[in-house]
Amino acid sequence: MLKIFQRTLTNLTIAKRMKFIDIGANLTDEVFDGVYSGSKKHDPDRKQVLERAWQVGVEKIIITVGTIFDCEPAFKIAAEDERIYCTVGTHPTRCGEFLVSETDDYFNRLTQQIEDHKDKVVAIGEIGLDYDRLHFCEPDVQKKYFEKQLELADKYELPLFLHCRAAHDDLIKIIQDNKKKIRRGGVVHTFDGTLEQAKKLIALGFHIGINGCSLKNEANLEVVKALPNDKIMLETDAPWCEIRPTHASFKHVVTKFETVKKKEKKKWQRDVLIVGRNEPVTIVQVLEVVSAVKGEDPAKLSEIFYNNTMKVFFPN
Repeated sequence: MLKIFQRTLTNLTIAKRMKFIDIGANLTDEVFDGVYSGSKKHDPDRKQVLERAWQVGVEKIIITVGTIFDCEPAFKIAAEDERIYCTVGTHPTRCGEFLVSETDDYFNRLTQQIEDHKDKVVAIGEIGLDYDRLHFCEPDVQKKYFEKQLELADKYELPLFLHCRAAHDDLIKIIQDNKKKIRRGGVVHTFDGTLEQAKKLIALGFHIGINGCSLKNEANLEVVKALPNDKIMLETDAPWCEIRPTHASFKHVVTKFETVKKKEKKKWQRDVLIVGRNEPVTIVQVLEVVSAVKGEDPAKLSEIFYNNTMKVFFPN
């Protein structure tokens, strides 16, 4: 199976070797330990997942942290490879965790994680607003603790890694009200909004993060086509947001990978991808789609997107 993957790399139609930074990968997810919905399906293969990414030109990966409980495993992974970094923050659907204590204990614990891992923390995130899943956390709580976490961006002069679902107006308002705290901009990841919304975010100093969930339908593709190249970053949001055959973007995917179903234990091999489980290696497919809809050279775009990311998250 390793030979199959190596042939895939050799046969990539992109003429020049690309370089990438995956700005959002949920590498702490238990699927990379072979566990799906509480059931063990195969051996841990996070090491192999990372190796595939490095082979296609991924030079850095930012692990997405969405709760204080992600921090320990995320920093453990990052400590094992100088190419891996982390965000620190609480996802809007998890902001109820701030309410467990009447003190600032939870916030202080987030702060301490940044203090203890300054060499690995490159952004405050994943923070923001999510009005699609209000059964997890009500809007007022989300808004309060989104704004609270902006204090971390101010204190440590870090960019933001933002989440926004069906809450664009409120997100913009909070950003505008706290613009003095946001010194280094950031990115709105997994962007699937309108061009008008993207322009407002860009005007406020933010970049737009593109992955498979940003490329589902033709309207999404039109938005991506119109985005300025110097405001785009690429990501996978692994293990989520893969480009699926049902997506409008799928017709633009050139690079295909050998896959196996997670339930087929006897067929599972360490050197193939799992059906339905996204991973950082597929960032090449995201680039291929963006390149196709823009009608621009993928090598040129990969360089631009890489430099965009370096300027925001790795300025020194």
